[in-house]
Amino acid sequence: MPITLTTGEQLQIREASVRLQRQFAGQLNSETIERFINDSLDTLVQRATTSAWVPLLAERFARDRLRALVRLESEATLNPSVLFLCVHNAGRSQMAAGWMRHLAGDDVDVFSGGSEPADEVNRAAVTAMAEKGVDISGEIPQPWADEIVRAADIVVTMGCGDACPVFPGKRYVDWVVEDPSGKTVEEVRPIRDHIEHRVRDLMAELDIPMRA
Repeated sequence: MPITLTTGEQLQIREASVRLQRQFAGQLNSETIERFINDSLDTLVQRATTSAWVPLLAERFARDRLRALVRLESEATLNPSVLFLCVHNAGRSQMAAGWMRHLAGDDVDVFSGGSEPADEVNRAAVTAMAEKGVDISGEIPQPWADEIVRAADIVVTMGCGDACPVFPGKRYVDWVVEDPSGKTVEEVRPIRDHIEHRVRDLMAELDIPMRA
């Protein structure tokens, strides 16, 4: 049964809508922005077991979808975009996205998502990434959306198999990366380093300079 938002959480959603209206003013009309945040909210409410993080996650999910929509509708030449996908969007895809943002800065538009998003990011992955100066502690697992996949130049999949979305003509890269779920920080470190090398190789292929 879908959860019900409290009055305070409904207020948070309205405040999030105002922030998104300001962020995308001049790029998207208010009706589109309102539709996307409501649709994102509906998607998350169907999945959630508690309403605690729903307003924040709805805002982030809607923001990513709106960013993708702007890319799809833009006629300008844009920076490349990469979408990292795994099952739970809690470990591998979050580390990969964290590395890409850390190493590429604003030269790459980075997205991530999962076919079955977890409740929180893997804590061992957060700790392991922090050891390298990459902060993913504020990230929250979220699902993927059609417009995000369509807006990505490259879709990197890690272990989601048939659950990963497939769009004809889209470039897909599958990385065989061990799942950090249930592992200690010591066990996650080699996975973290493996993902870093993969991200650096992808950046080199795309001719994107390293920022770190």
